[in-house]
Amino acid sequence: MIDRQRVENGGLVLLLALVTIALAMVVSEFASALLWAALAAILFQPLFHRLHERWPGSRNLAAAMTLLIITFAVIIPAMVIGSLVVDQASGVYLQMRSGEINFALYFQQVHDALPERVQSLLGKAGFGTFERAQIRISEALGNSASLLTQRALAIGANAAAFLLAFGVALYVTFFLVRDGEELGAKIVKALPLEASVAQRLATVFATVVRATLKGSGLVALAQGALGAITFAIVGLPAALLWGMLMAIAALLPAIGPAIIWGPVSVYLFATGSIWEGAVVVASGVFVIGLSDNILRPMLVGRDAGIPDWLVLVTTLGGIELIGLSGIVVGPLAGALFIAAWQILTEQRQAANVLPGKPPAA
Repeated sequence: MIDRQRVENGGLVLLLALVTIALAMVVSEFASALLWAALAAILFQPLFHRLHERWPGSRNLAAAMTLLIITFAVIIPAMVIGSLVVDQASGVYLQMRSGEINFALYFQQVHDALPERVQSLLGKAGFGTFERAQIRISEALGNSASLLTQRALAIGANAAAFLLAFGVALYVTFFLVRDGEELGAKIVKALPLEASVAQRLATVFATVVRATLKGSGLVALAQGALGAITFAIVGLPAALLWGMLMAIAALLPAIGPAIIWGPVSVYLFATGSIWEGAVVVASGVFVIGLSDNILRPMLVGRDAGIPDWLVLVTTLGGIELIGLSGIVVGPLAGALFIAAWQILTEQRQAANVLPGKPPAA
């Protein structure tokens, strides 16, 4: 005899899967906008609570003021800095085309200043000439550079779609800031998991999002700003552009900003700019490098609980998979992976501890 209850439950699960897939397909064009709206709502939820305490009778006013602060404190400065970086990047590109900036000459100067043993090792590794080095470096970085270029061109070529997505993100952010806690509680309650497990995963989710955005993001911006100031002091052109590149590199643990200031200092030393190179090294080690150790504990501590090596791998993998959003999604996937396995391990250990029986070895 057919179990009517099981059939109905199976039909409900199938319907839920179908409508979920359908909704995902419908909103796929705005997936990034919705993701960043949710991240902004999580990050600025404490600010909304403070404003709501000031105007307890109006959640709409508190949410609107939160959105206004986000716009003037984050969005507008980011647009201004972005336009300045684009201007400097355009200037560097024009200088490269006109021959004012000659990377082949710079590479040759650095190569000739190195000891003969190092030159021999570079030659064996395929970096003996600029042309050979360019081929090797292009092979290593081609995919990442191509991805960044494609996204930049996509934004420029389809400005209307970008503005639409941006408007959708702001609109959704307002409602997620205002009703996010209630919606989040409903989602956690609806998950097909034990209440304690679902709540623990939700806590990990919120903690990692705040740690990544508030911690890694602000630390990266601080290091990028320090790098731009350092490059401006030593007289390097397009200091803001190099600072922005350093901020992006600073999102990667372990290696971080040294990817930028290291080669710059080598070039300065090799071309005879001794004090400029010394300033860059000193700033990189004692100012830019130590800023992470000082700022990160102040901003978020070590609450994320993710090993640095896993942050590095998941960040790079996330960027490769979905672009800029991978900076958050990658570490988030790693944190949820660790949390889920920890919960499973704890449940297994608890199941092995029976009344009157010692734990299994």
